[in-house]
Amino acid sequence: MENLVLSLEIVLPLFIVMAVGYFTRAIGLMDGELARKMNGIVFHVFLPVLLCKNIYTSSLESLMNPGIFLFAIVGILAMFFILFFTIPRIEPDRSKCGVMMQAIFRSNYAYFGIPLVAAIFPNQDTSVASLLVAVVVPTFNVLAVVALETFRGGKADAGQIVRKILRNPLIIGSLLGLVLLLTGLHRYIPAILQTPINDLSKVATPLALFLLGASIDFSKTGAHVRQLALCVLGKLVVFPVIAVAIAALLGYRNVELASVLIIFGAPTAVNSAIMAQQMGGDADLATEAVVFSTAFSALTVFLFVFALKSLGWF
Repeated sequence: MENLVLSLEIVLPLFIVMAVGYFTRAIGLMDGELARKMNGIVFHVFLPVLLCKNIYTSSLESLMNPGIFLFAIVGILAMFFILFFTIPRIEPDRSKCGVMMQAIFRSNYAYFGIPLVAAIFPNQDTSVASLLVAVVVPTFNVLAVVALETFRGGKADAGQIVRKILRNPLIIGSLLGLVLLLTGLHRYIPAILQTPINDLSKVATPLALFLLGASIDFSKTGAHVRQLALCVLGKLVVFPVIAVAIAALLGYRNVELASVLIIFGAPTAVNSAIMAQQMGGDADLATEAVVFSTAFSALTVFLFVFALKSLGWF
């Protein structure tokens, strides 16, 4: 019972903030365009500051175990190739194949994962989760382009992918934090800058969750029941169970295991719908995958946290 209550106390507040965002939009205080613009501000300002601060205030010991970074890359690549060969066999519509692949392997790690890991381990060093952004986000972006281009008959532009990755604010924030940590320059950041950095970083988590809720639009659901069932089941149940089980067998626990859970078990990335629309995929299916994976993650994430706490792995 104690683990049940504790799991609720961890997960429920996050989804309450998301629910407030959803109902704010539902009653007309916010529209989709405003939510999109504010998401842009969070993506370009608040989250990069949070990631940078989380990393440069961490201990160098968090970099001493590169295994978790290798696990993340290998795991995502393995999931991608499994989907690459299986999805086309069960979905004849090529415009849906790349979208379904992206919906399953591409998690909303930065917006959803960092807040959840921080909630599970309050007042602890969770810098590993922040450092993983520098590995996870580029891998997701590259594979998403490959999947969508492949199934619309195009060819991925390697140079364009690299340029997009290098301009990604989350990558810039993570790398800046890493440089400040490795060089020791973070010790010389003046107090006049520390205060605004702290204030901006505190805004990132609640605002990102609020806007994630505001981005959900159940009115955009259509006739993709079979595809959605496959996407949601693969995204929230099948692959996270496999990844967490393997990570646990390899000895990962606490923050590292929680990071694995979120990499593979967080809902589908919100901007995957925008990318699908821009690259000729089925935009309606992509949007629905975001909506339903986010909605059902309230249950699946709670069950994962409860189970892992009960096993003593968190």
